[in-house]
Amino acid sequence: MKILMLHGINHNMFGKRDPKQYGTITLEQIDTQLQALGQELGVEIESYQTNCEGAMCARIHQAYQDEVDAVLINAGAWTHYSYGLRDALAILAVPIVELHMSNIHAREAFRHHSVFADIAMGQICGFGVDSYLLALRAAVSAIRAK
Repeated sequence: MKILMLHGINHNMFGKRDPKQYGTITLEQIDTQLQALGQELGVEIESYQTNCEGAMCARIHQAYQDEVDAVLINAGAWTHYSYGLRDALAILAVPIVELHMSNIHAREAFRHHSVFADIAMGQICGFGVDSYLLALRAAVSAIRAK
């Protein structure tokens, strides 16, 4: 079972950027926790981060070619306006779980809307790094339920 974790714009700055919202955990630490849980659940996790929307779109296209079993995505600010990424994700016929470390519905009004919501299996937000782990568990459950 292969699951792709997509980290969006500015996520390379976790640990430095707005610790009130995101804590002090780094992207490397998040990926380490995902890998550990992936091993426990018997799944392979590949993580990818970029600050370039076109590169993210290309990686989603590659996920289609690679026939991944599920996609986890924390697209950051792209969540709220990137119809290009939404359309790329819509090509996939696998579970997509949208996740966010902060509760996007308790933040600025522009963050309340997700352009991915209608194609995602579900959305997990507000639990810090646990949002990633919960999303992984949800994706694995969805794959096994097929």
